[in-house]
Amino acid sequence: MKKLQFKVTINAPKTMVYDIMLGINNKSTYEQWVSLFNPTSTYEGSWEKGSKILFIGVENGEKGGMVSKVAENLPNHFVSIQNYGLLVAGKEITEGPDVEKWAKGFENYTFDESDGTTIVTIDLDTPEDFVDYMNENYPKALDKLKEICEQ
Repeated sequence: MKKLQFKVTINAPKTMVYDIMLGINNKSTYEQWVSLFNPTSTYEGSWEKGSKILFIGVENGEKGGMVSKVAENLPNHFVSIQNYGLLVAGKEITEGPDVEKWAKGFENYTFDESDGTTIVTIDLDTPEDFVDYMNENYPKALDKLKEICEQ
């Protein structure tokens, strides 16, 4: 796994950025910025600490994605997601070589605010074969998040 980091500065308070980024009050705000990874991206589950959450989309007519757990959620400050499985054709898979390259990986969001401006830092564990994909798409997704928050 490679550790990647992405940052975006958003001219909005962190309470607003946190809410929009996670889709707390309106899931469509989450779906808008993650649509840059997959136009059908969404989540099922809860952002509460300890909860299972599925990050899913449709590919080739099948529902697939990541099976994860919210390892930590300090509202408006920090969210840590631990991946532990894959969703393939609607079935959760938590063992095997495809799972192993993602398992135990974390995606952490940190929200820091100063004078009404929020810096979101994403620290991401990524399998080698997804590094280029993440480096290409994560900045675009964060630009979309910035656009949504600053409207």
